[in-house]
Amino acid sequence: MTNWQAKATRMVEVITASGELRTPLWQQVFRAVPRHHFVPVYYTPDDGGGWREHPSGEPGWLEAVYDDRTLITALVDEDGPCGVQQIPVSSSTAPALMAHMLEELEITPGMRVLEIGTGTGYHAAVLCAALGQDNVVSVELRPELVSAAGKRLAELGYHPVLRAADGRDGLAEHAPYDRIIATCAVPAIPAAWISQLAPGGVLLTDLKGGLAAGNLVKLSRNGGGALSGRFLPWWAGFMPMRHEQHIALVPVPHGEASTRRATTVPPFLLDEPVFAFLAQLHPPAGTSLRVRGEDNGSLSTVLVAPDGSWCQVAHEPGGHRRAPGCRGRSAAVVGSGGRHRAVGGAGATLLGAAESDRRTRRTTMGLGER
Repeated sequence: MTNWQAKATRMVEVITASGELRTPLWQQVFRAVPRHHFVPVYYTPDDGGGWREHPSGEPGWLEAVYDDRTLITALVDEDGPCGVQQIPVSSSTAPALMAHMLEELEITPGMRVLEIGTGTGYHAAVLCAALGQDNVVSVELRPELVSAAGKRLAELGYHPVLRAADGRDGLAEHAPYDRIIATCAVPAIPAAWISQLAPGGVLLTDLKGGLAAGNLVKLSRNGGGALSGRFLPWWAGFMPMRHEQHIALVPVPHGEASTRRATTVPPFLLDEPVFAFLAQLHPPAGTSLRVRGEDNGSLSTVLVAPDGSWCQVAHEPGGHRRAPGCRGRSAAVVGSGGRHRAVGGAGATLLGAAESDRRTRRTTMGLGER
């Protein structure tokens, strides 16, 4: 047994003991498919707000690859309010999360699977090893990721259908599919996925709106073409699908362009998953939320609506926050029955919230095989 095989075997033992990996087929596949082949480099945040590169051969690289964690594997430069920033666009999902999703789909030999988000190609290799390459179709937005994944897969003898295309469109020419698995977050199930899913087929994706509230959802298609199902109790988080919800630039408040109001809305309000999921139904589609660090070391929560409206909430000691409002429009804090909300232009309801780590629930973060 080689060094990587020993580490892969240990990884399978850990995931099996946790209860996420149960089926002998998947246990065998996770032992056999070399994850390190698909992760020649990964990145971790550095102390300066950038990224540190960890190439193959670096001390600890192989151990990290066969650890149960998500690894960021590709970055791109994007213009931001502070200049060019490196943004993650692909990762290798934590093996336990992969195993959990595959087990939930109840995939059996002979089924045809559509994967949304090829990423490194590791997940596609796992599917090929279990189902055969003729039953695997994978779509990825970025052509350079598809090219690299295809080369890695071919080196192991796998030649599934790979296509550089917008994932929300699926791939109709190879439909219908018995299973669709998406390693990205979407605010709504794309119509193409529904039409390309075979009757009785099952779809699994991360359903989240602009406030990043939601979870993995497992849906089955009936004979009439309707989907029904439930959110899974096991929380996970993936990057939003590109083109479904792009990364919006965060505006910088300045001068008379903003109006300040005080708010006593508690920072943890949107840590409550049900409230946050319902709250995100009110802002216009495409509203995004993120928490950012300021130069003075403080944190601010920023919401940006597609029409250019924004709301920034500065986190202050004692749980109070300051809201500079919506650019070009007046903003106010409205109290009603003990509930508070910051409202801004074009009828948009913008809710500020601190970033949640879901402390009361088990969490596995996955940026996705994107």
